[in-house]
Amino acid sequence: MTKNGTKLELKGVYCSPLGDIALTSDGSALTGLRFAEAPCGEPAQDIPPLAEVCHWLDLYFSGAIPDFTPRLAPQGTPFQQSVWRELLTIPYGQTASYGLIAKRISCRSAQAVGGAVGRNPIALIIPCHRVIGSDGCLTGYAYGLDRKQWLLAHEAQSTGRSYDSK
Repeated sequence: MTKNGTKLELKGVYCSPLGDIALTSDGSALTGLRFAEAPCGEPAQDIPPLAEVCHWLDLYFSGAIPDFTPRLAPQGTPFQQSVWRELLTIPYGQTASYGLIAKRISCRSAQAVGGAVGRNPIALIIPCHRVIGSDGCLTGYAYGLDRKQWLLAHEAQSTGRSYDSK
């Protein structure tokens, strides 16, 4: 909160190999990370609360496996929060199906999990790109299947695994 009681929102942009990434923060934690269609602010590296996120992204896109998670504050329903917490347990370079995630959080509906995955406000760090269909096929990704495929291939290469997109 600011001195006059309004909610603080800091915005910045990170330039990635897949295009600009818009970052938002409440001043103490990351509240949003999305691929942007148009330039959306000053360089995030110059905004102190976002500098740690930029370091994480630098490591990630260089092929290193980040050994820390920036402070996160995604806003969502309790169900969405439970799905997003589960996404954080999917190891770098690996995938999980919507059905497996549903089972892990004791939810009967893979479709409900898919809805929560699709509303993830912090892409990449909360790795919604690692969620695939039960048959191993790539399924929806808010930022396009081409980006999802690139991210999965990037992680596979970084871990020395092979990646076969279906």
